[in-house]
Amino acid sequence: MKKILLVVPVLLLLISCGSEPKPLKKAAVNDEKLVEKGNTFFAVLPAKAENPENPATDSKILLGQSLYFDNQLSMDQTQSCNTCHNLATYGVDNNPTSKGDKGQNGDRNSPTVLNAALQIAQFWDGREPDVEAQAGGPILNPVEMAIPSKEFLLERLKKDPNYQKLFKEAYPDEKDPFTYKNLRYAIAAFERQLLTPSKFDDYLNKNYDALNEQEKRGMQTFIDVGCTTCHIGPLVGGNMYQKFGKYADYWTYTKSEKIDKGKFNVTNKEEDMYMFKVPTLRNIEKTYPYFHDGSVADLKEAVKIMGK
Repeated sequence: MKKILLVVPVLLLLISCGSEPKPLKKAAVNDEKLVEKGNTFFAVLPAKAENPENPATDSKILLGQSLYFDNQLSMDQTQSCNTCHNLATYGVDNNPTSKGDKGQNGDRNSPTVLNAALQIAQFWDGREPDVEAQAGGPILNPVEMAIPSKEFLLERLKKDPNYQKLFKEAYPDEKDPFTYKNLRYAIAAFERQLLTPSKFDDYLNKNYDALNEQEKRGMQTFIDVGCTTCHIGPLVGGNMYQKFGKYADYWTYTKSEKIDKGKFNVTNKEEDMYMFKVPTLRNIEKTYPYFHDGSVADLKEAVKIMGK
């Protein structure tokens, strides 16, 4: 995987009287100290994202994979889970917001599905607790996949001989394995396999050659300037909520066309106004555009906005 670290270059000049400015030689990064500090704020990506209530089996994962890529999960059979969370482009579609089955755009950016199972909750407002709950939402959303009912989809899939086989193999002890819960849990079982360890993890595991000098300095700066106030843990984010626009209205900087109240829309609590789940920075340079509405396309600009 590509590097996930945000690098902020700093130029230091030594000015001597009567001579041309000379660059000040930077001291080498102390790998031992940086890794120790890094493991305080971050953590190596877990090898598995398990849910005891949804044990993964090969058959269940295979069913989930088939469902994930199947356009039958949308009303006009134009959309699959992979349409908005494309595994070929790091689990996103690189659009500010995504078009649904009827060509309408949603209000929020489609976040990456990669490593999503390890996050504190799902969706930007955290309205679902895990990928098992999340998997069923877009299918029934009229702006997204627009399936009119759970029963409609299950009847459609029952007519497919391949799914007759896959559902029975995934849930062999059930008389009628065609349930919406089983569908959700199969998709989630597949999504729980989508973990992306990188050289960042190698470095945290004390492979000091895994990152180059610039990347190490980026990591040091990231910690020193306080990005770790929000972006911590194995996903470098994804484990808390924060107010977007703590010192100024966020749309002043993002130029957002719509003002989104975030978690407030779910809870109606004043303290949740403009609160959003902190996104993971894993694979961040590939998952543009940024923020809940995809309003900023450039990573450097996104970093500047967060600095403000």
